[in-house]
Amino acid sequence: MRKTLLAEFTVLPGNEERVAELVKNYSARVREEPGNLVFEVYTKECSPLAYWIFEVYANEAAFQAHLAAPYGPPFNAALQPLIEEKESVLTFLSPLDR
Repeated sequence: MRKTLLAEFTVLPGNEERVAELVKNYSARVREEPGNLVFEVYTKECSPLAYWIFEVYANEAAFQAHLAAPYGPPFNAALQPLIEEKESVLTFLSPLDR
């Protein structure tokens, strides 16, 4: 069964360019993971500091491999002081049609 989630965070004002660069580089690496099916990055039109990242992995094992990737911790460490939240807020999603 696919693993689907929404990761959310809010950029602290003044850090927009740095966060955009970090997320762009990170997303390119995640999209290369064999088990990653979708990694789409959005900002809210009404609040461009609010990021929503929609992620889909082939299964739980692919998601666990994503979590174990060596580039994840450095990304999160660099992101943390640039956002309002302590870390990205993860919401796991389930399809209604299953």
